[in-house]
Order: sequence, then C-alpha cells, then structure tokens
Amino acid sequence: PAEFLGGLQPQAPNPARMMYRLAILAAAVSAAAAMQPAAPANANSIALPNSAVVPAWGRRNSPLVQQAAQKGWEARARARATKLRARSWGVSQRAGTTMSADAPQVPRIIIAGAPASGKGTQCAMIKDSLNCVHLSTGDMLRAAVEAGTEVGKLAKGYMESGQLVPDDVIIGIVKERLAEPDCQAQGWLLDGFPRTKAQADALAEAGIVADTFLLLNVPDDELIERVVGRRLDPETGDIYHMKYSPPPTEEIAARVTQRSDDTEEKARVRLESYHKNIEAIRDSYKPILKEIDGCRSKAEVFDDVMECVGAKV
Repeated sequence: PAEFLGGLQPQAPNPARMMYRLAILAAAVSAAAAMQPAAPANANSIALPNSAVVPAWGRRNSPLVQQAAQKGWEARARARATKLRARSWGVSQRAGTTMSADAPQVPRIIIAGAPASGKGTQCAMIKDSLNCVHLSTGDMLRAAVEAGTEVGKLAKGYMESGQLVPDDVIIGIVKERLAEPDCQAQGWLLDGFPRTKAQADALAEAGIVADTFLLLNVPDDELIERVVGRRLDPETGDIYHMKYSPPPTEEIAARVTQRSDDTEEKARVRLESYHKNIEAIRDSYKPILKEIDGCRSKAEVFDDVMECVGAKV
C-alpha cells in the first residue's frame, strides 16, 4: 500500500528506507502465501516451491498473458513491419501496388550526377552498405556480349560496326540483368542510367520501376575545377587531384598524367549535354526524386544518401 511505502506525503527519496520497507512487505506476502492451502497446478496457474499457487495472469511472461495479447500484437507487428520496410527502402505508394508483410523489400535505386560529381564514390559506398548490385550500362553491355545472350549478340553487332547501341537493345540488356537472381535478392543500383527521356520511358514500359532517384548536384564551376585538376598515375592507376588530393611524393607527382578529355573546353561540352538530358528525365522521376548537395565531404554526402533511401547504417 502507498501508506506502507511512505504515505501520500511527498518525501525526499531514501533508497535505504525504501529497500527496508520493500523487504518487510515481501516477507509479509510470503508469510500469507505460506498459510494458504496447497492447490493443484493446472494450465491456468504456476506452482511455486512453497506450494502456493499464483494465477498465471499475474506473470507477465506467462502463457496466458502471451496468448491473450497475441492477437492484438500480431496485427500491430505486421502493420509496423510493413511500414518499416516501406520507409526503409523509400517504397512509393502507387496505385495497384501491394506489398506483403512477409516479402523482403530490397533497394531499387537510380543515381545520377554530372562528371566529377562524386557519383562513382557514392556508388561504391552504397553498394558496400546495402549489399545491392551496382550496375552501369557499360558493364552490362560487356557482360551480355561475353555471355552471348540474344540481346548481347545484337549489341555486339552494333559495337563492332562502330554504331551506337539502340535504346531498345540497351533496355533489353538492363531488363535481362535485373531479372537475374542476385538483383532480385539483393536489390540494384543503376548508375547513370537512364540518360535520356526516351530511355526513361522505355524503362517504365518494360516494368522497371525504381524506389528512389538520387541526383547529386554540384555547380558547374566546381565540377570543372575537379575535372581539370585530375591526374592519373599510369603505373598504379590511382587518381589524384592537384588541389584536393595531390600526389603524396615528388616521384609520383612527376609521372602523373592528365587525360586528354580532362580539359575545361571538353568538360563544358559534357556538362551541357548532361544538363540537357537530366532536365528531360527529371519529370519522369519527380515523385521519387531526391536531390543531394554534392559539394561536401563524401561522408556528409553519404549520410544524406542513406537518409534518402531510408536505410539505417
């Protein structure tokens, strides 16, 4: 009773006094229980060593309590699991889309960014964190050609003749790759594709739907500075930047080279093409578009990326 534990008057807490009173109360309860006649244990009771019987509903982890709460808990747990999975991967609520609480949800992400926006770095970090399959059109084309698939043979014909591979062939390769078991089980990250409105429309028609479209934004002036300052070590393949990540030794600095297309003039041409294409596909992914400031450190950018896809790392 409250009176026994100190009365209703507010008092400063005294741990020693409280423990003493609780000990007396426990002794009294034990004595009273010992005076009760023994009762047979049954499904609704739990037998104690002193033969007293305590109703099972008095135990939080008893079968009766669990059974009584199970029905309500199951419904709430199922709804919460569905909500968490939807939030975890940024699943859009689309007309006609249903999601089973028992079906695992995997990431389906498209990432875009101008040359030197840091897209490659973020792709590697996303892949490592989410264990999803990182896909670029170049890699998929080469893999399809090597595997000798039907669309791979079509692509090989165009590539050997020096022609651009048509969108319908590329879409066929993408669709074929995304249907493979690893993409189905782990999810996928499409790197820099689609690039045009026609490709975006073709993806939609093929039933390839992403949950999140990540767009890394970096001002053109900074992009050009990143491009122009890049240097390649021909012996190791390492890439440096003369301002942000310079070669560590004079020996390496003396042998690094600049790619022929890493000039301001060529960078501006590529940026002009990029802006034209990205504006064309922006509306196609407006409901799932997540724009991220790419002018910060890779760790800060990655934090935003993870927040956008809803993953907990």
